[in-house]
Amino acid sequence: QVQLVESGGGLVQAGDSLRLSCVASGRTFSRSAMAWFRQAPGKEREFVATMNWSGWDTVYADSVRGRFTLSRDNAKKTVYLQMNSLKPEDTAVYYCAVSTKYGSVSSNAQDYDLWGQGTQVTVSS
Repeated sequence: QVQLVESGGGLVQAGDSLRLSCVASGRTFSRSAMAWFRQAPGKEREFVATMNWSGWDTVYADSVRGRFTLSRDNAKKTVYLQMNSLKPEDTAVYYCAVSTKYGSVSSNAQDYDLWGQGTQVTVSS
């Protein structure tokens, strides 16, 4: 059974850092695009960052560019989201996503067919 498991969320203060991890099991994702999305209470799920299969192409949402860094280790089937200078508006449930169809970057949630269960990130002011 294919599964994505996120970890690393928590409660932090504004300005702090967190690193989220997403581990894939059950199949190889070395040719898959991977991404992070987030959903705040009462809001729609929004794109955060995406990386292509090889890791050389990365796209960030304007709201996180310069503060968040996406990386991946295909050998470990793991993608990381390093989040620095966190703000209260970053508070959300963060979801890892994998596309079994595409290897290129995409900010469109519909291009991803595997999703994790989410990890809560709460940033206090």
